[in-house]
Amino acid sequence: MSLDLVKEKINSYVKEINHQESLDLLAKLSSGKMLRSKLVFKIAGISDQTVNICAIIEMIQSASLLHDDVIDEATTRRGQPSINALFDNKTSIMFGDILYSKAFTQLTLLDKNIAYHISNSVTLLSVGEMLDVSMAEEFNDSLDLYLDMIYKKTASLIEASARVAAIISSKDEEKFALYGRNLGIAFQMIDDILDITQTSEQLGKPAMLDFVEGKVTIPYLLLHERLEAKDKEYLKSLFKKPLDEKESLWIKTKMKETNSIVDAIAMANKYAQEAIKAVQDEENTQDLVDIISAMVNRNF
Repeated sequence: MSLDLVKEKINSYVKEINHQESLDLLAKLSSGKMLRSKLVFKIAGISDQTVNICAIIEMIQSASLLHDDVIDEATTRRGQPSINALFDNKTSIMFGDILYSKAFTQLTLLDKNIAYHISNSVTLLSVGEMLDVSMAEEFNDSLDLYLDMIYKKTASLIEASARVAAIISSKDEEKFALYGRNLGIAFQMIDDILDITQTSEQLGKPAMLDFVEGKVTIPYLLLHERLEAKDKEYLKSLFKKPLDEKESLWIKTKMKETNSIVDAIAMANKYAQEAIKAVQDEENTQDLVDIISAMVNRNF
């Protein structure tokens, strides 16, 4: 019910633009799990203020995904045709711009501190997107670069969501921001692992697409680190090319032999536990623990 309120608020904001095409495009967007809104509600409760903040955050998230689909040349989003596939890249970019600008218009009406943290996270998100693109130019074997990129691209907006929820509910913003940061990093790692372990039907997009698109995610980083020189070169030769069944099986077999998937899951769990640790002394945080548990305890 609370998430429906957020959707209604987003719809009302887009209506204010007085542009029917934007409303039509909004109707074609999949809302996804709305993790950031769930986080805000768990920390600060449901009110007009939190619904408004969640609507702004979700518009920002949707805008970033509209642009992301163009950059990645994606044709699906959450199992449905993406806007760029239904229409074209120009439409996806311009509609993303509309959602971004409307979100920032509404941000100007909020408390300055809250507006700062949300808007700053969008800057980080945008830098993260650029890092993701530049890192795809050649095989990245740096864990530090990967962690920096996923923090900026994914975790920064989740961190900001938790922080502003703590601010408006008079809680320790640093603790909740740390929770959000670690949750976001774990969340992206889990997504990166599922790209390999789940089927195309489960994912709603082609399996093992990340590597084809030039994304060297945590399982590939661990695999590369553990392979012998000859196999390292073979792995690199598969980078950014369509994988046939034999090549996909080779990667999965090597990941099993080197425990790359198992240890990637363990690393994601480490960040998840750090998130829980950050708020363990706060009151009424079981819901936040449950969010972590639902995210990491999935079928790999």
